[in-house]
Amino acid sequence: MTQFGRSRKVCWWLGLIASSLVSQSFLAQAQYPGQASDKMSVSVKVPIKAYSFNLQDIRLTKGLFKENLEREGKWLLSLPVERMVHSFRVNAGMNTPKTGSLTKMPKPLGGWEGLDMELRGHSIGHMLSGLALQYASTGNEVFRKKGDSLVTALGEVQRVLNQDGYLSAYPQQYIDRNIAASSVWAPWYTLHKLFAGLTDQYTYAGNQQALDIETKMAQWASKKLAPLSQEQLQKMLRNEFGGMNDAFFNLYAVTNNPEHLKLAQLFYHKAALEPLEAGKDNLNKAHANTFIPKLVGEARDYELTGNEKAKTAATFFWNTVVQHHTYAHGGNSDKEHFFEPDKISEHLTGNTSETCNTYNMLKLTRHLFTWSAEEKYAEYYEQALYNHILGQQDPESGMVCYFTPMKAGAYRLYSTPDQSFWCCVGSGFESQSKYGEAIYYHDDKGIFVNLFIPSQLTWREKGVTLIQDTNYPEETTTRLTIQTTNSVKMQLYLRYPAWAKTGVTLKVNGKAVSVKQQPGSYITVERSWNNGDLIELTYPMTLRLIPTNDNPNVAAIAYGPIVLAGEVGKSNMKGTAPFHDPVDPYQYYGYDYSIPDNIPHILNIQGKPVTDWVKPVSGNPLAFETVSAGKSIKLEPYYKVHQQRYVVYWNLN
Repeated sequence: MTQFGRSRKVCWWLGLIASSLVSQSFLAQAQYPGQASDKMSVSVKVPIKAYSFNLQDIRLTKGLFKENLEREGKWLLSLPVERMVHSFRVNAGMNTPKTGSLTKMPKPLGGWEGLDMELRGHSIGHMLSGLALQYASTGNEVFRKKGDSLVTALGEVQRVLNQDGYLSAYPQQYIDRNIAASSVWAPWYTLHKLFAGLTDQYTYAGNQQALDIETKMAQWASKKLAPLSQEQLQKMLRNEFGGMNDAFFNLYAVTNNPEHLKLAQLFYHKAALEPLEAGKDNLNKAHANTFIPKLVGEARDYELTGNEKAKTAATFFWNTVVQHHTYAHGGNSDKEHFFEPDKISEHLTGNTSETCNTYNMLKLTRHLFTWSAEEKYAEYYEQALYNHILGQQDPESGMVCYFTPMKAGAYRLYSTPDQSFWCCVGSGFESQSKYGEAIYYHDDKGIFVNLFIPSQLTWREKGVTLIQDTNYPEETTTRLTIQTTNSVKMQLYLRYPAWAKTGVTLKVNGKAVSVKQQPGSYITVERSWNNGDLIELTYPMTLRLIPTNDNPNVAAIAYGPIVLAGEVGKSNMKGTAPFHDPVDPYQYYGYDYSIPDNIPHILNIQGKPVTDWVKPVSGNPLAFETVSAGKSIKLEPYYKVHQQRYVVYWNLN
């Protein structure tokens, strides 16, 4: 989320069903067909081919994703509620201590949550979501209880403010400035996080007070926006507003209140969305994370109202971004902005791939997958999840990245426990807490297995538990075990990844099964399943190049779905990432990675295939080394290369 210097007074950004297929209900925020139908009041208006399971019905059992989830949970629990809500209480006049009691004041959170920052409060919305997602993912009551405490504190702030339901860490004047098209950061963006977090607290953690608070906030929003003309609204929407359309569509899905639907539709940004509806790529120079959440809202619009234009915009946007604006690891943007399509090689900088963008692209991807059940959506989801989102978190400290640099010789820069709170820290609280959500889907006949992550799925309506055991991607086989009291006839739709060019081995109870499908599809296995039935699925991985879409001589190296990075030393690495001038925090600036001149990034391959000049390291799964002319360079999965310089894209001679 970029800010511009105040000298020009410009601060706005550039820029199914769980219980039954019959109900066809939708979960709200980050929600997809099928989840938490008992919380929904509005049914789907469009055909759905794959329904989500409730996040509560999936448990990670071991491995990299579970470790990330646990580290993120510890971080969320380490932040006291008093510090989280301090800025909200200050805004409501609730933190004026008596003489001599200054030492009892909570220490404010720092970075973008500082009391002098116009975006303050956005992280608390993400924390509400993160705590709810952690509770859903683990069943650990400590997350629900902390979420309850945070909601209670916010409810007290709303009561004391007594402003028609308004709730924020900043005064309404920020919204007024936005409406007047005056200089202000992104107040509706911040409110979107609160709306989304409160919805998540209601849908995932069952907190009724959260819905009550949110409903009052919506009443305030209706009163605030009702007098505005279309011209005023469109001027207001030029500023970054996150996914306010998505948030209100999700609230409408819960309440069936037509006022909430009307609010969602007020956040239709014509200048951004009309070209996409017409099939026009209007992304060049646009602030990427200002755009992407709008399309998540468009997807929600299509699902809840049947608006075909919204479907067209969302689908065209996804295809455009993935095909023409995406790096090998699934991220996009340079200095937070899209650039000309098919110009990846010209934008390998130290400020590539804001992690929030990928967080929101995965949201959009899930919507599109439920509409069509096409393997390409699962393919992208795996690419971005394993390489970008998994790699966002430093396993040593638990802290997360804002950018993931593609510049040769750069390195990751991480947040701090309580003094950063960039947008990507907030979205990271969610991304790292909901890894179970896209592993499995279902239709009325069976289960889609989209991701190969050690986990347990309980499909209560069918009386079936599916246990997935694997060390993927360090091994190429995943094992699926059926647990059921009674024999059940059911289909399994096993994803056959497009990268698995050398074929597949499939066994059921030790017996080989012939596979006629091709990579980039689903293998359907239908039978009456009994307790203990075992499916073994093996997709051999191979080395491959992922060239930039504008220069075949600039390429990344991948092994199966895993992007590899060359480890090129730790010399002259320094500090964490401020990303903003400490004197003027509203002035954005880049980061000097001080890359040594001798960082190797050119490989002399002489036209030979990748298997001739990249060789596996014995005894070390997913480790390789280059053997071309010059010094040998060790390659590891990009998600593992932390606390050192690396190369993802190589110049090939």
